[in-house]
Amino acid sequence: MGVQAEKIFVNLPVKDLDASIEFFTKVGFEFNEQMTNENATCVVISETIYIMLLVEDYFKSFTKKEIPDTATSTEAIVALSVNSKEEVDEIVNKAFDAGGKPFNEAIDHGFMYGWSFKDIDGHSWEVFYMDESGFNQE
Repeated sequence: MGVQAEKIFVNLPVKDLDASIEFFTKVGFEFNEQMTNENATCVVISETIYIMLLVEDYFKSFTKKEIPDTATSTEAIVALSVNSKEEVDEIVNKAFDAGGKPFNEAIDHGFMYGWSFKDIDGHSWEVFYMDESGFNQE
């Protein structure tokens, strides 16, 4: 087997950290307070998946490249697997209620269902449920 990382930390630039914390709180996520200060916060997605929201000036200290304009560019799509179609709808609807915008329409392939949104900084999030019994096991 290849590389086996234990955790993933996805770093995303944000314009207003407090507004981003409010948004992701309304969506239903929790935060690691030990990794939160005036420059950053850690959104806990699971025991091994974290999103670091970094104020833009702090984010720039990690790269020499420009931060993409999310109105015209997609730098990444954060895809989250959840346990049911209902959970997909719940998370995306909460994101819309919290100020998020549509990214793509919901898709339903039977064994896989997904829907997406853009957060308040324009980052793309895909939430999906996959019934793995729908795959050919041969």
